[in-house]
Amino acid sequence: MSEAQAPAPKPKNTAMIMQIVFAVINLSVMGGGAYMVYASTIGWESPSISEEDASRELASVADESEAGPLIYTMDSFTVNLGGEPKRTIRVGVNLQMLGKEGYEEVMEPENRAKARDRIVRLLNEKNFSELDSIQGKLFLKDKIAGEVNGILHRGVVKDVFFSDFVVQ
Repeated sequence: MSEAQAPAPKPKNTAMIMQIVFAVINLSVMGGGAYMVYASTIGWESPSISEEDASRELASVADESEAGPLIYTMDSFTVNLGGEPKRTIRVGVNLQMLGKEGYEEVMEPENRAKARDRIVRLLNEKNFSELDSIQGKLFLKDKIAGEVNGILHRGVVKDVFFSDFVVQ
């Protein structure tokens, strides 16, 4: 037989092969997901608490709540705002701390200085139009809490209160 008369090789049916490959992948992913759901529910037990544990926890919560909120009052800031026209702001900042340990940490001289510096830099970047609205003040409170929390290692600022807020 000559080369012209040689039987042509059968074309591969790639569509059928791809369907089989995708079906195998799909089944393996579904099987893996089903296994993960099954494995995560095997060792689950309903939490139980004894009366002693409940009374101990209640007593510790009562001790913390009797102390009242821990609020650190910072000295007032007078800072130049950014933007035109030039304006100044006088702000009294009070930090409500989550626990006594955080209150003591923010009272340390090094942390006080760092917190004041970050708040002054934050205020220098703001302009009057950003602080004019209630939303701007709330956003500023969140930014101050975030900046001070970035300094602290053990403590957490729960909320920020303004005792004085004057823009001239």
